[in-house]
Amino acid sequence: MELLEDGLIAFFSAVGLTSCIWLIAGAILGTGKCHNREIRIVLPVRDSAPAMESDLRDLLRVRRQIPHADIVLEDQGLTPECRRLAEYFCQRYDGVFLTEANHSQK
Repeated sequence: MELLEDGLIAFFSAVGLTSCIWLIAGAILGTGKCHNREIRIVLPVRDSAPAMESDLRDLLRVRRQIPHADIVLEDQGLTPECRRLAEYFCQRYDGVFLTEANHSQK
């Protein structure tokens, strides 16, 4: 029983030490987030864009690590219904823009 207790104490000591080192390294090295305000994530969409909504949600999750990045939905020939959906997403989410494929501006 004493061997088990010693093993558990050693395990939790190692985990605690590793956690402390991880926290200190994170504080010294920074948060790991990008602060460049010029980043744009471009999602080309065309036709009926069956995966546009799920792809956009994935990019919104990625954008948490790059808080100032814009997400650009690049219309490469969307159907009118999907274009309306893309316009809705632009209104619903900050930093999401819709652009035509041959234009590079928001």
